[in-house]
Amino acid sequence: MRLLLTSGGVTNPSIRDALVEMLGKPLSEATALCIPTAQWGHPMCGPTSVRRWLLDEEGTMAGLGWRSVGVLELTALSSIGEERWVPWVREADVLLVDGGDAAYLCHWLRHSGLAGILPSLTDTVWVGMSAGSMVMTPRIGDDFVSWRQPGGDDRTLGVVDFSIFPHLDHPSMPENTMVEAQRWAADLAVPAYAIDDQTALAVTDGTVEVVSEGRWTFIPA
Repeated sequence: MRLLLTSGGVTNPSIRDALVEMLGKPLSEATALCIPTAQWGHPMCGPTSVRRWLLDEEGTMAGLGWRSVGVLELTALSSIGEERWVPWVREADVLLVDGGDAAYLCHWLRHSGLAGILPSLTDTVWVGMSAGSMVMTPRIGDDFVSWRQPGGDDRTLGVVDFSIFPHLDHPSMPENTMVEAQRWAADLAVPAYAIDDQTALAVTDGTVEVVSEGRWTFIPA
């Protein structure tokens, strides 16, 4: 699986070009599944924000001009059987994974069974936004946990070996400063990237490329 880990989605031409390169074809020829699950775990999200994300009037995820777009709600999968939902996932070119609470998303990725088949999706592109990117890391840090998964810690899937501090210098998040990112990273014992909403991390075969028209920094462990 190829990963495009973003803070704010596909927000500029450089990130869009990286996505097209990963897919190997135009977005208009690719099929996408949207995963809104992380929103249900965050106290600031709910039905209205889920609807707004799926409509995507700004065109940073679902509204990028895909050939087709569907919705995959992870909390429903364990009740309908793998024989139904696994083919949906395997037929998609890209999984668009929304933000919210990364711990909640991690729990449902595992409980639904989707986490178990991710290694076999060698031709699929995972496009994460905020928590949808953070869930691929080993740890998210207690600062970003609003829903406690069983075990109560901040560990996530660990598909990549670094952590992500998203929304750097965001005007609506005055606490998301570089100083705060450095403090957050000091407790993780893994390398980390602090990225703004104009930055993405493109990961292919373990190699990380920073794609940015904004601000970012790498923080060693």
